[in-house]
Amino acid sequence: MRNSFLFMIFGALILFFASVFVVQEGQRGIVLRFGKVLRDADKKPLVYVPGLHLKIPLIEKVKTLDARIQTMDNQADRFVTKEKKDLIVDSYLKWRISDFSRYYLATGGGDVSQAEVLLKRKFSDRLRSEIGRLDVKDIVTDSRGKLTSDVRHALNTGTTDDETAKTSADDAIASAAALVEKETQGKQKVTVNPNSMAALGIAVVDVRIKQINLPTEVSDAIFQRMRAEREAVARRHRSQGQEEAEKLRATADYEVTRTLAEAERQARITRGEGDATAARLFADAFSKDPDFYSFIRSLRAYENSFNSTDVMILNPDSDFFRYMKAPKN
Repeated sequence: MRNSFLFMIFGALILFFASVFVVQEGQRGIVLRFGKVLRDADKKPLVYVPGLHLKIPLIEKVKTLDARIQTMDNQADRFVTKEKKDLIVDSYLKWRISDFSRYYLATGGGDVSQAEVLLKRKFSDRLRSEIGRLDVKDIVTDSRGKLTSDVRHALNTGTTDDETAKTSADDAIASAAALVEKETQGKQKVTVNPNSMAALGIAVVDVRIKQINLPTEVSDAIFQRMRAEREAVARRHRSQGQEEAEKLRATADYEVTRTLAEAERQARITRGEGDATAARLFADAFSKDPDFYSFIRSLRAYENSFNSTDVMILNPDSDFFRYMKAPKN
């Protein structure tokens, strides 16, 4: 009896735990009965908010959807601007599920990869269209983020037929929106633009451009032109420097020549004044006794004229030897 009671309690616990399910915070739950989604009166899938809920064991299963903001990083791609110039744009966007029932139906059971494929194609087409309306200057100096704001708004609200040509992404999203209308038998209360992400139950939260680069061939050409311009500027500065150096060198040579000439002139003047002063002193000194001056000059002449190897033939009565004769009494 006791074992039967324990077995009943154990079976009741198993049945209880199999009948309840918990939806975690940041998630939403959709219940499938025999593989089909439980729907409300409008044929929309029932969405369970975070908390504890009940289900029929072994018959119903729970599919959870992530309600948090997702980040989709796009690979850098080539875009053409209004002035027909190529840019390599690296970007990303953040999105979340805004309508869980619509998202579940449009993506074939909440397949994130399928949703991101459609979102990536639509985002690439829209970004290409917006960049094609701007030139490089407007794109690079987009300080207020008007470009990304316009892209986000277009993704969320869609575009009219006369605003841009339809793309394959628009056709794919329209097909998904038609599938939702078919599944709900046209009982959706909210009408959305079939080429907007709202048709998939997705809301784009933010769009950001991480980096804008020029293609390799264009950047190489620009770098070569910049290098040539810098080299031209360098050559101009070098020639100006050489010109200034020649001017300074010529000025220095002129100053040296002028200083040497002035010094030579001053030296000649000083030497002439000294010679004149010496001559005047000699003249004053010897004018006081001319005979003594004549005697001194004769002695100097004897000193410079006679040596052991010279032979002179002179008349002894010459006036040159007058001071070598005996004085007359």
